[in-house]
Amino acid sequence: MSETHCRRHNRNAQERLAIRQRLSLPVYNALLDWVNYAQVNNLSKGDMGKALHYAKNELPKLRACLTDGRLELDNNLIENSIRPLALGRKNYMFAGSNKGAQRAAMMYSFFASCQKLDVNPREWLKDVLERLPDHPVNGLETLLPGEWGKDGEV
Repeated sequence: MSETHCRRHNRNAQERLAIRQRLSLPVYNALLDWVNYAQVNNLSKGDMGKALHYAKNELPKLRACLTDGRLELDNNLIENSIRPLALGRKNYMFAGSNKGAQRAAMMYSFFASCQKLDVNPREWLKDVLERLPDHPVNGLETLLPGEWGKDGEV
């Protein structure tokens, strides 16, 4: 309920964090306490024991969402951004070879990064291809879409 409210009302990270700490943190703490109690009292190797062991190990990883309002609790944004990549996977079998499919996937990734970072993919690719022959191997990361243009040479 609180996450839907935050999205619907365009709450900023600070407001979202306050709502999570007020509404979700007590539920999270109660669940974690119960899992710890139940796991100690259920040492079975059956399904319940496995589920409790899993929950005890994984639940603490959720704490980050309760201390940082910038974090999303679902992955819909990333799912939507990689959907074209997932849809293109079935076409990889027509790439001619495994290497061809790997190269196509790499280019999809580069172009998705450009889109996410508001970088013109045509300008980026043209510049990178022109600079690549003389570029030092130990500085290739500066040509990635996220770093491109920071050196003022674009």
